[in-house]
Amino acid sequence: MELLFPLLILALLVPTFLGIRRQKKEMQKTAELQDALRVGDRVMTTAGLHATIVALTDTTVDLEIAPGVVTTWARVVVRERVTELGSATDETGGLSLDKGDDTEPPAGRPTEH
Repeated sequence: MELLFPLLILALLVPTFLGIRRQKKEMQKTAELQDALRVGDRVMTTAGLHATIVALTDTTVDLEIAPGVVTTWARVVVRERVTELGSATDETGGLSLDKGDDTEPPAGRPTEH
């Protein structure tokens, strides 16, 4: 019975200590990413927005989210760098959305000629 209290305290402190260590590692990783950001990098924000960095200050980052559309964000929202997709796969995951003459109509629908 006398050993139960110290074991209970230990059982509460160990997960807390491990959680703090994990959080510090994540914070260090995020700080390193923030320091390594450069103009022209493709990034993803914490909101999931993909953009290109066009300007940086100590606290803000200007992101081009579409050609000619630049928005200003807090620098801490940059979550990760995004690598470009390979040339063999387009942004639709390799599916072509082109509706050329070689496409067949869905089954059960008459064709018009």
